[in-house]
Amino acid sequence: MNATVRVTWVQPEDLVGHELRQAAEDGRDVRDIERRWYEAGGSPAPDRAGASEPPASSGLRAVAGRLLDELALLESPLTEAEPTALDAIRAACPHWPRPRTEPSPADHERLHAAWLGRAAGCLLGKPVEKLPLEGIRALARATGNWPLSTWFTARGLPPALAATYPWNRRSAATSLAEYIDGMPEDDDLNHPLLTVRLLQRYGRSFSTADLARLWLEELPAGRTFTAERVAYRNLLDGLEPPDTARYRNPFREWIGAQIRADVHGWTHPGDPAAAAEQAHRDAVLTHTGNGVYGAMFTAAALAEAAGGEADVHGALAAGLRVVPPGSRFAQAVRDGIATAGEEDSFDTVVDRLHAAYGRYHWVHVLPNAALLAAALTHADGDFTGSICRAVSGGWDTDSNGATAGSLAGLLAGRPDALPDRWTTPLKNRLATSVPGFDSVGFDTLADLTHRLTHEEALRP
Repeated sequence: MNATVRVTWVQPEDLVGHELRQAAEDGRDVRDIERRWYEAGGSPAPDRAGASEPPASSGLRAVAGRLLDELALLESPLTEAEPTALDAIRAACPHWPRPRTEPSPADHERLHAAWLGRAAGCLLGKPVEKLPLEGIRALARATGNWPLSTWFTARGLPPALAATYPWNRRSAATSLAEYIDGMPEDDDLNHPLLTVRLLQRYGRSFSTADLARLWLEELPAGRTFTAERVAYRNLLDGLEPPDTARYRNPFREWIGAQIRADVHGWTHPGDPAAAAEQAHRDAVLTHTGNGVYGAMFTAAALAEAAGGEADVHGALAAGLRVVPPGSRFAQAVRDGIATAGEEDSFDTVVDRLHAAYGRYHWVHVLPNAALLAAALTHADGDFTGSICRAVSGGWDTDSNGATAGSLAGLLAGRPDALPDRWTTPLKNRLATSVPGFDSVGFDTLADLTHRLTHEEALRP
C-alpha cells in the first residue's frame, strides 16, 4: 500500500473552503460558486487542522482549482477601505506618525527583555494552542491556575479532563511546567531570527524579493504554515511578490505577517512610521489587507515602546496611527481596547470578544488583534498580566502570548524586571532550525539586535 503524504495548508480541496469563508468575511457574493462546490462533493475547510482526510479525488481537485481561480476574480467591496499598497495605506491614515529625524538610542537591556518576553509568552501559549476557550479554562482551573498566572501543568489533572481537552500534541512535551528545558523551536521565534538575518544581510533597504530569497535559502518549508506555506509554494512555482501573497492564498489575512514584525519595531526605537514601512515590505510577501495591517500595527507599537517614553496605551495608539481607520483591523483593535476598559473581569472581556469575533478562524488576524489589544490594555503594562491574559483568551495562544510578551518586555525595560518564573526555565537557550542560531542565548540575540539598530542609525 502506498502511503499518502498530506502536506498541510496547500491542498486545493481544502483551500476552497477557506476561500469561501474569506469571501463571506469580505463581502463577496459567492453563493453560486459555493453551490457548485458542494454539488461536486466538496467539503468545508478543516476547522483546526491544516489538511482534511482523506485526500480528494483527482476530479474534485481539478474542480477546486477552477473554483479558486473564479473566486480570485471577484472583487471585494472592502478593497478601497482596506488597501494593501503602502502609498494607499498612508493616504488613508490621517494621523500617520512623523518620521524621527534623530533616531532614539537603542537600549540593550530593553531589547534583551523583549526577546525574553516574546519567548516566555509564546511558550506559555504552546500547550493550549488549538484548544477551545472552554478547554483552556477547564485545564487551568483543574490545576489551581485560574485566573492564569503561571505555566500550564498536567500534574493533578483528572484523566477524563485530559482526554476531553488534550494538550497540543507537538508542544506538550516541551512546554508544560514539568518539562520546560529551554525555549523549544516555534515559528513565532524562527521568524524574528530570520528578520535578524535579513537585516544583517541587506540592511533596512531590503526588498520583499530579498526576504523571499532568504526564505528559500534558510527557512525549511516544513517550518512554514498557513499563508507562509502558500507563499513558499508560490515562489517554488515561479511567482514573484506580491503575487505570492495573492495566488490561491485564503490565509492572506491571517496572523502570520504579524508574528514577523517584532524586530522591525525593536530596531526603530521611537520611530513607529519607519518600523511600519519596513514591516510592510516584509508582510506583502505573504499577506494583503488586514494581514498586512497586523504586521504594521505591531511594528509601530513596539517601536513606540522601544523608545522608552511611552506606556502600553501610548504604544497601542501609535500602532493604530499606521492602520487605515476604516478597516476591520482598526475596528478590532478599538473594540478590544474599549471592551477592556469597560469590564473589571477579563473573563467577561474575553466572552464579549468571542461573541463578537467567534465567526472568524482562530488564526485569522482580526479576532486575535481584538484579544491582544484587550489583554495589553487590561493588564496596564504588567508583564505577567499581559501574557497570561493574552493566552487565557484562546484563539492563537502562542502568537498572542509572544506579541504581548514582546511589548510588555520592552515596557519592563530590563531582564531582571521580568519575574524569574518566566525567565529561569528558558535557560538562556533557544532551539531553532534557522541555520546558525540553534541554542543561541537571548543575551546574544540582544547583542545582535542592538548592533543592527546602531548600524541602521548610522546608514543614510
